[in-house]
Amino acid sequence: MRGFACLCVAVLLAPAGHGQSNAQLSNAEALSLYRRAVDLMGALPAAVPGLATAAAPPLESARQSLGALEASPQNAALAYRLLADVRSYLAVAEAVPKPFPFPDEARKQFAELRDDADRMDAHFRALLESRERQLRNPDRDNLSRYAEANRAVGQPRPEKSRVVFLGDSITDGWRLNEYFTGRDYLNRGISGQITGEMLGRMQADVIALHPKAVIVLAGTNDIARGVPIETIENNLTMIADLADAHHIKVLLASLLPISDYHKDRNPQYARSTQRPPATIAALNQWLRKFCTQRGFSYVDYYTAMADKNGFLPAELSDDGLHPNGQGYRLMAPVALEAIERALGEYTPDQTRLHRR
Repeated sequence: MRGFACLCVAVLLAPAGHGQSNAQLSNAEALSLYRRAVDLMGALPAAVPGLATAAAPPLESARQSLGALEASPQNAALAYRLLADVRSYLAVAEAVPKPFPFPDEARKQFAELRDDADRMDAHFRALLESRERQLRNPDRDNLSRYAEANRAVGQPRPEKSRVVFLGDSITDGWRLNEYFTGRDYLNRGISGQITGEMLGRMQADVIALHPKAVIVLAGTNDIARGVPIETIENNLTMIADLADAHHIKVLLASLLPISDYHKDRNPQYARSTQRPPATIAALNQWLRKFCTQRGFSYVDYYTAMADKNGFLPAELSDDGLHPNGQGYRLMAPVALEAIERALGEYTPDQTRLHRR
């Protein structure tokens, strides 16, 4: 990866204002580009005798790179590796003698592959610029999001158990006041966040609010960004340790299932590409075991939300990732029972969701 490091330095030292940040592709766009490039690399040897043998190493490497990118399409190191594979393939192809006359279709395919390589290069550079902006952001964890609300919330009232919901977009989009009427439940979800960013918000958005409990739903974005599962586990452990040290009851929620049921409506809704079900299952298994070992509460949304195939049913989500109203209605009693059991307040009362 020496070339990758050198190119990173070159991009980060380049003058700003070249507009490369606009070149960053979405996950679906990037994967479509990568797949097309590898398909072209596989098709071209049919028109160029000798290319199949000469270009076999970069083609095989490109296929492996693509496989890794399917799980982590915004990984800059993987994007660079595939770009290097395509460039190597093109260099070999240029050196291999071409038949005469050279087929027009093959000529078009070579031109398209060169264009794809240029587009991949622009995307890769935009990825690096995006990472640099994140590193330079003075509020990386977005503490400003709830700063005003935290100042205004006041102290908990003795007759109501304050609970903080900490999470990402699934929590952020949950209108808690509609599902838990009259309760002191505070939403501190921020769309797009990973566990490391939530860890950075623990003091301001949880501990300083003096809740009796915190319920954490996190990890799906980490998986989508290629964060190692060990890092996710470390971050969740530290979140739990901080809460526990401040006598806050810890509830760790399972990741929700995902699905590809809506991908025909939007290719970006093919969620299993970024969030492999096996990885979700592995993290949930760790969460359950960790909670058992430490005496924390495990909030099993997964079982309540998964269909017989282990996917998020189409009727519970409009995009295969985020619950819709029907999905949140299934999650609410699961969360409430777990909270009340953790706080010693549980009674088998079916109307308790709306009890004031």
